[in-house]
Amino acid sequence: MTTIPTSPQPRSLNPWYRPTFSPEHGAYVVLLVSFLTGAAAAQQWTGATTLALLCVYSGFQAEHPLKLQIKQRSSWKPRWLVWLGLYGGVAGAIALWLVWQSLTPWPLFVILGLAIAATLVDGYAVWQRQQRSIANEFVAFTAICLAAPLAYWATTGTLSSLAIALWLMNTLFFSSAIFTVKLRKVRTSSLWPGLVFHCVATGLVLLLWQVHWLTFFTIAAFGVVMLKFGLICWQKDWYCQTKIQNVALLETTTSLVFLAIAALSLLPPTLN
Repeated sequence: MTTIPTSPQPRSLNPWYRPTFSPEHGAYVVLLVSFLTGAAAAQQWTGATTLALLCVYSGFQAEHPLKLQIKQRSSWKPRWLVWLGLYGGVAGAIALWLVWQSLTPWPLFVILGLAIAATLVDGYAVWQRQQRSIANEFVAFTAICLAAPLAYWATTGTLSSLAIALWLMNTLFFSSAIFTVKLRKVRTSSLWPGLVFHCVATGLVLLLWQVHWLTFFTIAAFGVVMLKFGLICWQKDWYCQTKIQNVALLETTTSLVFLAIAALSLLPPTLN
């Protein structure tokens, strides 16, 4: 019997020791802006603040190989499991050290509990192939914006209503992108969901001001997202047809303006 020669299998382009990094570039902006608003509210930067930043970054990176493994389903991939363990191990070790050094560790337990719950929800959505649903994306933004209260707690050792309010405002601000980006798809091109969300979000932010959790100057930063949404509604055809790089530039620019206004309203007069 004649055998058909087979070409040698190429070696894997991604060996197990090669690091994995999340391709969600917009999420890096969300993470950094949220963390910096929390640090600005704390009005100082300490060694614990730096460790907290490394903790949230490692925790964020750990989610990427977890998602890839859930999507794979059929087999275990050593590379994803290794880097899930490494990133998760770094985040967990730093969290334990912060707890050990803190006199009031319970806020971190609450933050970690919320983050773990969001990860479980997101993992289930990935399993069901519903990770791009509005509900799941909102959960993802809620989890990433926990960086704000974590930065505040790690720096000050406490968790105030200001830190909680910043978490809520950051979540509402960045969740706007869920509705604007979906305008670019024919099936989800209606403006009504976005209009309803932005009206409700504005009302919630104003409520945070009314109960004195945020100052008027801090909530003024939220006006940036309203201006962005108004611009998109006005130039909807351009927004739906332009390159995705222009969309990313618009989101990044408005995020940085939001950070500048919020941070300047939170920093003490000597730093302002």
